[in-house]
Amino acid sequence: MGKTGKKTAKGDAKKTKPPKKKHLLARIAELEAQLKGPKGPLVSPLAPDFPELPVIDGVRFATAQAGVKSGFKEGGRPDVMMAEIAAGSAMAGVFTTSATRSAAVRDCQAKLKKRAASGGWAILVNSGNSNAFTGAVGDTAVDAICTGVSHALGLPASRVLTSSTGVIGEPLPHERITAVLDGLATQLEAGGMGTAARAIMTTDTFPKGATRTVELDGKTVTIAGIAKGSGMIAPDMATMLAYVFTDARIGDRALQTMVSDLTKSTFNAVTVDSDTSTSDTMIVAATGKAGNAEITSARTKAGKDFKEALHAILRDLALQLVMDGEGATKLVEVQVTGAANALDARRVASAIANSPLVKTAIAGEDPNWGRVVMAVGKSGARADRDRLTIRFGDIVVAQEGQRSPDYTEEAGASYMKRDRILLSVDLGLGTASDTMWTCDLTYRYIEINADYRS
Repeated sequence: MGKTGKKTAKGDAKKTKPPKKKHLLARIAELEAQLKGPKGPLVSPLAPDFPELPVIDGVRFATAQAGVKSGFKEGGRPDVMMAEIAAGSAMAGVFTTSATRSAAVRDCQAKLKKRAASGGWAILVNSGNSNAFTGAVGDTAVDAICTGVSHALGLPASRVLTSSTGVIGEPLPHERITAVLDGLATQLEAGGMGTAARAIMTTDTFPKGATRTVELDGKTVTIAGIAKGSGMIAPDMATMLAYVFTDARIGDRALQTMVSDLTKSTFNAVTVDSDTSTSDTMIVAATGKAGNAEITSARTKAGKDFKEALHAILRDLALQLVMDGEGATKLVEVQVTGAANALDARRVASAIANSPLVKTAIAGEDPNWGRVVMAVGKSGARADRDRLTIRFGDIVVAQEGQRSPDYTEEAGASYMKRDRILLSVDLGLGTASDTMWTCDLTYRYIEINADYRS
């Protein structure tokens, strides 16, 4: 009878407190239900509403279905985007520092450095193939596309910038792109930015766009941008393509300085999986059509106001990349304060944001703060156990070298059910701080990337 009583007690215990494995399986099923709608493709549960993007005076767009990845399919999604930018426009760009960066990236870097010839500019983007690690064939493809756009728009080929995104290592069937260039040229329209955002998508589950206005010298200046990115996202110019357009009048040098600086706290402050792409490109074009006095420095009032508005656009687009992280169900902000210096602050933020253990714990809604401790310790930054404070939102989890006496597991677990999570760490060693954004790591990430080429 004693044996029977023990079995009954164990059975009751199992009913009231299911094993962790069952909890995780149930969570996976819940995530799957969230990600899979009744019909159509999966869309991130964090997806924001796509904004109504304005017309930017001096910029026109067109899209086409070229069948870059698998040939022409009736009714298929556009996979090529063309943007025509007026003569006299300022241009700035930031690119991946990958040693295996694509032929398109190298070509853009060379052209923006030399700024040969004069006149307008054009941007041609294709999805479905990254034209990276394709040797001399890749360079030939870029030359063919630039020459084709040059003929179609009457621009010097040195003023044509291209981007390619998709599978690495496969030769780009550039003839499919050049075949649609004349048609694109005849279809250019000022109001086509929204369609352009959809044409540059690869594994993205939603198009990404942002817009702002700012008053400069009594003139209303408009800024709008689009981006793509979902996986292979990590700082070092992040993994994405982004194109921002404004009618502000600003010098090339001032614009480039602003873009390079703002990238640090926007696109270089997001990570999905710690992997940096071969194709990262972010280009900003300013047509000067708004009529404001030319901005020559970010130090002037107009320069500061414009930079603040541009920062809002870049930050918005960067966060949308994380919201669309492959399989993501939670947006995670990592705040680090009290670091001895800026480098240490970034090291700690990066270690936490890139930790698979931290990210999977968040996916399972497990408040495993020990994994944050682990990430701080492995970061290489200066840290002192007894000065460290960890918070989940406003909840103090750990301080003075141990778990906070006021912290409860129930409070932590409840907080982790949110779709927006704040992890903050104060190192207690100085005044330097940094912020990065990431997402949780779910089974869906594996599924997407395991099937990426098939």
